Amino acid sequence: MHKNTQAITCPDGLILRATLFGDPGTARALVLLHPATGVTERMYAAFASYLAVRNFLVLTYNYRGVQVGTPAKAVDAGFSTWADLDVEAVTHWAAEQFPDLPLLAVGHSFGGHALGLCDSSRLLAGAVTIASQAGCLRFIRPTSERLRVTALLKLIGPFCARVMGYVPGRRLGIGEDLPARVMLEWCRWTSLPNYFFDDPTMNAVERFRRPRMPLLAVGFSDDPWAPAEAIDLMSGHFSNCAVERREYTPADSQGQAIGHLGFFRDRHASTLWPALVRWLEQRVQERS
Repeated sequence: MHKNTQAITCPDGLILRATLFGDPGTARALVLLHPATGVTERMYAAFASYLAVRNFLVLTYNYRGVQVGTPAKAVDAGFSTWADLDVEAVTHWAAEQFPDLPLLAVGHSFGGHALGLCDSSRLLAGAVTIASQAGCLRFIRPTSERLRVTALLKLIGPFCARVMGYVPGRRLGIGEDLPARVMLEWCRWTSLPNYFFDDPTMNAVERFRRPRMPLLAVGFSDDPWAPAEAIDLMSGHFSNCAVERREYTPADSQGQAIGHLGFFRDRHASTLWPALVRWLEQRVQERS
C-alpha cells in the first residue's frame, strides 16, 4: 500500500506534517481524517489503510501543538485556531492537489465540529462525524464520570494551563499534551447550555449554516461523553445539510466496546467500518 508524508502550509506559515495513504492513480475519492482533541494521527492509521485498500486516498495529520516535535507549551492555539488555520489549510491543500477527485471528510469529536466551523466544508461532497457532540458537562454520564471530567476540565486542566503554560494530557490521562488556550476554551464552553454555540466570539450558529452536503452523524450507546442528545444538539446545527443519524451499540460489533475513541480501532474492521465505507461510496457515486 502506498503511504507518504506531505507538508501542508497554513495561512500563518506554520507547516503541518500529514500522511497520505493510497494510490492517486487508482483512487476514486480523497477522504480527510480530522482528529479528535489530544489524539494523534496514529489512532487513524488502521482505518486509513482500510480505506486505501478500497481505492480511497486518505489524509491524516495532527493539529498544531499536538503534532510530534512541537511541544504544546510552545504553541499558542485554541480550538478556533485548529479550525480556522489547520483544518482550512488541509482542506484547501487537498482540493488543490487533487482537483479531479471528490473530496470527503471524516471528523472525530472536535474534528466533526470543525466541519461546521470551516468555510472550506463547501468543497466537500459529503462528510461523516464520529462521536461529535456538544461537550456540555450535563450530558456526561454516569455521574462518577461527570465528576471526574468536571475535575479535569474545571480545576486541574485550567490550573495547568495558567501555571504551566500547557496541559500535560499524557500524565492526566486525556490524550496528548494540549496548548493552554485549547483547555481554557474547552473549560468555558462545557458550562454553556449549547456549548460553543453560546459563545458570541465563535459565531458558530452562522458558521454551521454554511455547509451544504450530505452528512452522516454517528454515535455510540456506550460513549459516556457523547450520548445521543449531545450529538443531536451538535448535528442539528448543520441546518443546510442533509443529516442522517446512526447510533451503534457494542452488539453491532460482536460485543466489542466502542466508546468515545474506539471506533477507529481495527477490532471493528469487519463490523462497523463497512457501513461507513458504503456511505462514502454512495457519495462518490452521486458525484459521478
